[in-house]
Amino acid sequence: MTERGYRFTGAVAIVADGRAEVDGDKAQELVIRDGVVQSGAHGDEIEVDATGCVLTPGLVNAHHHLLQSAFRTLPGTRGVPMATWLPTMAAAYARVGVDAELAAAAASVGVAEGLLCGVTTVADHHLTWPAGADDVAIATAIADAAGALGGRLVFVRGAARDDPQAAAAGAEAIAAAWSADGEAAGLAQDGMLQLAVGPAGVHSDPRETFELMGEVAARHGLRRRTQANEQVDVDIARERYGLRPIDLLDEWGWLAPDVTLAHLCAVTDAEIARLAAAGVSATHAPGCDVPMGWGVAPVADLLAAGLAVGLGTSGGGSNDAGHLLADARLAMQVSGLVGPALPARTVLALATEGSARGLGRDELGHLRVGAAADVCVWDVSGAADAGVADPVAGLLWASPGRRPRDVFVAGRPVVRAGTLLTADEHAVATRLRRTLAARVR
Repeated sequence: MTERGYRFTGAVAIVADGRAEVDGDKAQELVIRDGVVQSGAHGDEIEVDATGCVLTPGLVNAHHHLLQSAFRTLPGTRGVPMATWLPTMAAAYARVGVDAELAAAAASVGVAEGLLCGVTTVADHHLTWPAGADDVAIATAIADAAGALGGRLVFVRGAARDDPQAAAAGAEAIAAAWSADGEAAGLAQDGMLQLAVGPAGVHSDPRETFELMGEVAARHGLRRRTQANEQVDVDIARERYGLRPIDLLDEWGWLAPDVTLAHLCAVTDAEIARLAAAGVSATHAPGCDVPMGWGVAPVADLLAAGLAVGLGTSGGGSNDAGHLLADARLAMQVSGLVGPALPARTVLALATEGSARGLGRDELGHLRVGAAADVCVWDVSGAADAGVADPVAGLLWASPGRRPRDVFVAGRPVVRAGTLLTADEHAVATRLRRTLAARVR
């Protein structure tokens, strides 16, 4: 059965992708139907008046830790070395207790926050697996939370100092459970749920974990993701192995086209060339790395070398927010500290199609015909945008903390007039608060 669809009219501009835009003066319309962008209208679509608005693809948050939405602004976690931050966060997880209930409550908050900020797809690198935890229950609770809210989820079964065999077995169990309905474990037929795997990094996980997780990925056609060249990552790799993280990842079989590396703050020109030659993609996370003092990835150099570069917020334990457009603004502003300054359109492309490419999702992050119908409607008619000569660049330069007016995922409205349609935002927040309160008495 076909859906009636939506027709967006009157937009100031339509950002189809990082290379093509349509000026609203040309009376261009955007039509979505049956979950995809169409080449023209049928005539019975529901009209969405986008006068005074810019249309963009839904934002793709390529690196998040949704669990950390329950652990924001903790004492002792702001502006500290990673060697201090990691055990402080681990102690907080142990004190509260991580299980399916908490994971679902935290994920609901993180996904809802993201949708309200224009994030239609989020990659959740889940790294906390207490001994005896039910991997399938935790993963499924997170997936169900995202699905109920109408957001796309890429769930990354991670590992952080876990037993290598147990980590691989957990990833295998999730893959088996999620493919039980006849669909491949890697990506659901409707495109709303994807599975990937990835250890936290060489600072926490040994070669065996990387190799066993890689074998699970190969068996099930999953993408691989990990973190590299953060502050502690480089130090521990040198102290423990006498090598740098990129050297280790190469030795361990994790420099390949199906691998995405988050952070990459401290990479040399030679390492960038190696990553490009291997077909690796990257994820920039300035909203985590910059305020914590952990570094700035040389994004311009990564792009110039030919890497696909996406954008992620990382988690609430270091960023405290899941507002990807705000982090895009930050990425743009600090880029000149480590190379050529990045234009607003380039950074917007990181937050959309660049992120999607790192997930292996060619249908996401753009509004070309046939793309997934994930659309953000940004109102640029208010005081914050008055006097802005370039409304597309103004999405990042003007109005810090900007939120979209409307958000559509897979052709369905999930946010209208700034209000979440798929759940009561305050009820979602109250659930997490009560879950935490019941555990810290």
